[in-house]
Amino acid sequence: MKLKQLFIVLFIVLFATAMVGCAHVPVWERGHLAKHQMAIDPYPLQNHIQLHNYSSREAAASTHSADGGGGCGCY
Repeated sequence: MKLKQLFIVLFIVLFATAMVGCAHVPVWERGHLAKHQMAIDPYPLQNHIQLHNYSSREAAASTHSADGGGGCGCY
């Protein structure tokens, strides 16, 4: 019984801690979050071309698209 209460209290504390981290970002501060370096993939075209070259050299179908293609480098 004590262990169950401990888990409940721990869950509440972790949930409250996570909720404190959620904040509304004012409009004038959104520019800082929209920087090029903050993107998940800052160079999407370059990474796509590198992935295409890598998959064509590996002579295998790409796992990142539904297109066919193989070792010839075609789509």
